Amino acid sequence: MNNFRKLKIWKKSIDLATDIYDVTNQFPKTERYGITSQIRRSVVSISSNIAEGAGRHSQKEFSHYLNIAKGSCYELETQLLISRNLKFLNAESFTELEAELVKIEKMIYTVIKKINQS
Repeated sequence: MNNFRKLKIWKKSIDLATDIYDVTNQFPKTERYGITSQIRRSVVSISSNIAEGAGRHSQKEFSHYLNIAKGSCYELETQLLISRNLKFLNAESFTELEAELVKIEKMIYTVIKKINQS
């Protein structure tokens, strides 16, 4: 069992969630139950699955939850692209958020790889 609060990957995903909430506050109010809600659920799912997996009793279970978190990353990336295309998100914000998301994706991949090698 891992202490998720000590995991750098969890901390970075919490930071990303905070940034996403800040950015989506600027989205049109008509999207509150649309893309804004979807984006927020996806980003929260990343850190939540990392934490839940870290609390499990085996590394295999942890790896499973990391794979779910990775899926949430891809879901979020898609939603950010749609938001950019709809002009809800400017190019600069998109680039910054995408860069952070890609870092998290790589970190998840690395942790999964380490788990599977042990």
